[in-house]
Amino acid sequence: MSTQDQSDAVRAAVREHYGAAAREVLAAGPTACCTPATDTADPCCGPPGTDDAATGSTCCGDTSPAFDTRFGAALYEADATGILPREAVLASLGCGNPTAVAALHPGERVLDLGSGGGIDVLLSARRVGPTGHAIGVDMTPQMLELARANAQRAGLDNVEFRAGTIEDLPLEDASVDVVISNCVVNLSPDKPAVLREAYRVLAPGGRLGISDIVAEDRLTPADRAERGDHVGCIAGALSRGEYLDLLSAAGFLAPTVEFTHEVADGMHGAIVQAHKAG
Repeated sequence: MSTQDQSDAVRAAVREHYGAAAREVLAAGPTACCTPATDTADPCCGPPGTDDAATGSTCCGDTSPAFDTRFGAALYEADATGILPREAVLASLGCGNPTAVAALHPGERVLDLGSGGGIDVLLSARRVGPTGHAIGVDMTPQMLELARANAQRAGLDNVEFRAGTIEDLPLEDASVDVVISNCVVNLSPDKPAVLREAYRVLAPGGRLGISDIVAEDRLTPADRAERGDHVGCIAGALSRGEYLDLLSAAGFLAPTVEFTHEVADGMHGAIVQAHKAG
């Protein structure tokens, strides 16, 4: 099999896996409506954590799902996910909280690579406020459908979701201030292209703040494949040294990779940070 065929096979497997996850949430139909972070209850929902008698929906504050503590919504603080549509929380499949890692500020333009059901875009939109803007890029039609529905439920108008791959971003050069991502770079069959594209779309002085699965340098690619498959975010993970080298090669300054929690032997959730020269 050629390198291109291998890349296409990886991308197809990832699209199908995450498309299936989105279809599962979409098939369940609207299960929740979002309560804003104010003292006024959402008219469709009532106070957080209560059931709406008229619609039978459960509000955003519901924490009943049992989450894998290594991935997904368990890695966010409850006061963050509690203000989002439950569908966005249920579709969270990441390995960290990049919106906290990136330390977003009002008025900033944020791009989420592989935005999935939209949880990090919605959290980013709230952090940057009405003068800022949050964009998600995803290649899976079902995830885009789910994310757009979640943005509508959340009542946010400083959000957009674009179809595309993270190796060829549908954005202009120097058009965002911050690039985030949550357990997606490891899924790409062309990670150098992803990091080059992230660098391209960042404005001078912009920064990268992502969560990802990263291997200890002692693990070979074969070792990583023994610990999990590609769509499960393990087999395709970079080592710490590989990540640092690729970030530098893409042009980023002061790259760092900090392990946060172990997800398999020698494999860790990690915070990856770097910046573009001003």
